[in-house]
This record gives sequence, structure tokens and C-alpha cells, in this order.
Amino acid sequence: MKMIKNVLVAATLMLTAVSASAQQPVVGVVNLEQALFNSQAAQDLQAEINEEFRDDQERADRLNSELRELAERAQRDESIMSDSEKRKLSSDAQEKQVQLQMIAERVQGALGQRNQSFIDSQRQNLGAAIEGVVRDGGYTLVLNAESVAFFENSYDITAQVTAKLNELNR
Repeated sequence: MKMIKNVLVAATLMLTAVSASAQQPVVGVVNLEQALFNSQAAQDLQAEINEEFRDDQERADRLNSELRELAERAQRDESIMSDSEKRKLSSDAQEKQVQLQMIAERVQGALGQRNQSFIDSQRQNLGAAIEGVVRDGGYTLVLNAESVAFFENSYDITAQVTAKLNELNR
């Protein structure tokens, strides 16, 4: 009788331990934007964008250099410049500034469209990647990193999601 009682107590303890461990949530935290934009597809897109806007970047670099030269000239030669030379210099600087702003707006608009298009095209794969990581890791709860005030790095599954996304995009 005592032996049966000991076996029942031991069985109860094991069941309690098993059910307690089964009820413990397995939590993961994912930074969706980081997972997406660290993927190989995003890196390929970035290389494509860099190539596409290379001429604009070179033009912007030239304009910035010319603006610096104009500012240096204005500061260096201000005391010996006539009013008309100062106005001409100021006008040239404003014109270059406007050109620079136009380039920046055009590139920013195109980048925004390309990024949004990329996000839309990858939305389904990102969801599948998260589902795969959840299934493989036995996660019962996955939180968006942007919605969490604090978490230990051990909960971060962003790299796993990126790896799964790369796998799905092959």
C-alpha cells in the first residue's frame, strides 16, 4: 500500500512537472523591419537602387562640393567683393541649393516607392518565415519588438526570421 502511494505521489509529481512545463510559454521577439531589410533580397534591392541612383548621387556630391567652395569664397573674399559679386555668389548658392533639394526629393520619393513595393512583395514571405520559425522553435508567443518596452536578447528571433526569409526567397 505504501509503495502504491509512493508511486502515485511520484506519478503526480511528474504529471505536475510535465503540465507546468507544458504551460510555460515560449516567447520570442522579432523586429519585423530589421528582419526584412537584413534579408538578401533587401541587400540585392539596395545594390540595384545604388546603381540606379548613382548619377544622382554623383550630381549631389558635386553640388555639395560647389556649395562648400562658394561658402569658403564668400567668407574668404567678403571684404574685397563688390555688392554685385556678393549677390551673384548668393544667387549661385541658392540655385545650387534648389538643384540639390530637387535631387533629394526625387530620390526620396523613388526610394519610398521602391521600399513600399518591396515590403508589399515580401509581406507573404515574411509571414511564412515567422510561421516557420515559430513552428521550428515551438514558440507560443511572438511579439513585435517595436511594441515591447524591454526584452533580453535571448528572446530575439529576428536573425532566425531573416534566415528563414532568405531560405524562402531562394
